[in-house]
Amino acid sequence: MTNPRMFLLVALLALGYLSWAQWQTDYGPKRPAAAATTTDAGATSTAAAPSADVPAPSDVPGASASAAPTAPSPEAAAPAPAADPVVVTTDVLRIEIDPRGGTIVAADLLAYPVQPKQPERVRLLSTDPASFFVAQSGLSSASGVAPDHQALYETEQREYTLADGAASIEVPLTWRDASGLVVRKVFVFERGSYAITQRHDIRNEGSQAWTGNAYRQLQRVPHHVDRSGLKGYTNTEAYSFAGAAWYSPKDKFQKLAFDKFAKEPVNSTVSGGWVALLQHYFFAAWIPNADEQETFSTAEVKHASGTRYLIRAVSPSVSIAPGGEQALSARLYVGPKLQSELEQVAPGLSLTIDYGMFTIISDPLHWLLAKLHALTGNWGFAIILLVLLIKAAFFKLSEAQYRSMAKMRKLQPRVAALKERYGDDKQKMNQAMLELYQKEKINPLGGCLPMLVQIPVFFALYWVLLESVELRQAPFILWIQNLTAPDPYFVLPVLNAAAMLATQWLTPMAGMDPLQAKIMKFMPVVFSVLFAFFPAGLVLYWTVNGVLSLAQQWIITRRIEGGEKAAAAAKAK
Repeated sequence: MTNPRMFLLVALLALGYLSWAQWQTDYGPKRPAAAATTTDAGATSTAAAPSADVPAPSDVPGASASAAPTAPSPEAAAPAPAADPVVVTTDVLRIEIDPRGGTIVAADLLAYPVQPKQPERVRLLSTDPASFFVAQSGLSSASGVAPDHQALYETEQREYTLADGAASIEVPLTWRDASGLVVRKVFVFERGSYAITQRHDIRNEGSQAWTGNAYRQLQRVPHHVDRSGLKGYTNTEAYSFAGAAWYSPKDKFQKLAFDKFAKEPVNSTVSGGWVALLQHYFFAAWIPNADEQETFSTAEVKHASGTRYLIRAVSPSVSIAPGGEQALSARLYVGPKLQSELEQVAPGLSLTIDYGMFTIISDPLHWLLAKLHALTGNWGFAIILLVLLIKAAFFKLSEAQYRSMAKMRKLQPRVAALKERYGDDKQKMNQAMLELYQKEKINPLGGCLPMLVQIPVFFALYWVLLESVELRQAPFILWIQNLTAPDPYFVLPVLNAAAMLATQWLTPMAGMDPLQAKIMKFMPVVFSVLFAFFPAGLVLYWTVNGVLSLAQQWIITRRIEGGEKAAAAAKAK
């Protein structure tokens, strides 16, 4: 990839790809309005998008609007949290549950430090206004008797820890109403798992039947990403999708950026799906039971501290007779985008690792990279081995490219003579060069096909390195102790620039437009500056690939020149 012509072609294709992606965002097919939504079953339903963080009667399937209480306005502030949260610690999570509603208000990922070798852990869920992100759940009923996510629960204790050797731990919260409705809200945590089972055990001790629905929702402010200056431009987090996502067996993976919430509200009926809010490397998702037909919806929630964004799943209505009881459950995933594990949690959940249009290539590349890591135990060496395998796969194509370039390099003196002869007459110059190529049996486009074939693979691998949480803060060797941070001593960017300069020396420049020739001379400097701010893992890939390409080109060029000298010497005899 250090071939200057390759870089120009990659830059042009990248610009075209980004323009196409932006065009799709601005002018592409739009999602149907929430007023008329097609369900998985093919029926058309009419429902209003939610207007607050508590489901209104119109949001609850089967609810009677005439008998329902008035929903709070979107601007209404939520009740103050209970004084002390319930703290749950497992081997991978530290969770805080607010007894006010049983809302998960904090989630620390114990295996993921904010900075390498520092005690502070990534906090995915938080009530900090600047990074507000919570997982809420509750019950809604047309009669108004139901504990939503603002109801106050009783707790048995304030601290739970997964004991050594224990497979799981249960955390119960209890709510009671004078009408006789008793709800026990239970969270089940399992060893080694980021998936939390949430269950409403509903018991009707009253004299009348109770009818209602369970709902689960995620609510947050936009995730802040540093986009300032050159460092912000090369911040890989800035290129990762942040927003809402959901999945259904019919429509597959869908996503909605925060700035699209007001324009394209979601309201659809889904069986066997899930809803999520995503950011770089991590996400949270509610996963209802696969056999339930859930109503998925999105909304903007106005709050004193600013706009929050909500995605919700509402379960089918249930009716519990006096003396009866029923359990309604779902799972909450709070953790990293581990591709090897997500598909086992729920169908389609691995799609939260969003490779975009290159998914079909990126998925097998990630699988191969993971296998190489299992073999080497080091992600840096896995990247190097992956580059070697890719170079081996495209060896014949690259060989054809470099043979064509070597032959064109041999013709540089003759091309220069043609340029001197025809001066500024480009038409005659191009005609003379075409005749020369035909006479020497050289295809000037022979080096383009190998580049075009390899470019999708390069882009796909870029997205694998960009999105893989497995590589986050992974050490390599010597001075590189974090493959997702820039090279602290700029060694890799300098090596890459050296490989580019050497490649320029081997690349035929005769007949090239003067402006293009000047651009190529500056490219090693420009890319060195850019790569100084890129993650070391990406620069390692580019550098190793460039050095191998340089070696292959040099060997082929020497062989062709040596063969011609031997043939000339034999002819002279």
